[in-house]
Amino acid sequence: MAKTKTKETTENVVEFINSFADTEQKRQDSFELLTLMQELTGFEPKMWGATIIGFGSYHYKYKSGHEGNAPFIGFSPRKKEISLYVFTGLDEHEHLLRNLGTFKKGKACIYIKKLADINQDELKKLMQETINYLKSKYEGK
Repeated sequence: MAKTKTKETTENVVEFINSFADTEQKRQDSFELLTLMQELTGFEPKMWGATIIGFGSYHYKYKSGHEGNAPFIGFSPRKKEISLYVFTGLDEHEHLLRNLGTFKKGKACIYIKKLADINQDELKKLMQETINYLKSKYEGK
């Protein structure tokens, strides 16, 4: 069985953003997302793996037997785009993306060029619905 690669670490989030975000815009957006996600969740930001900033955590276990921990929501200021881990990927949550703004969708995340491209009120709704879903499906801590 595959081991989970993305685990919570003790690395400093602010130092990570300052060293990893490759443009001033990405750095500013990262600090705005840090504040937004922390205020919404009430959780302190933590590094997950080498490049993901996550908030809160839950324990999952799949039918296959694979299990691990993951953040409720998070983001990473990657080179090409900012990856937002705020979406379940489920069809029943697609409606939450309608008024979000300009983004690309992955399987269970969204990619943005800059934070100004998306409606932050809609982003907050999306994040809250994702957290609510994960808490109802898995045991949050």
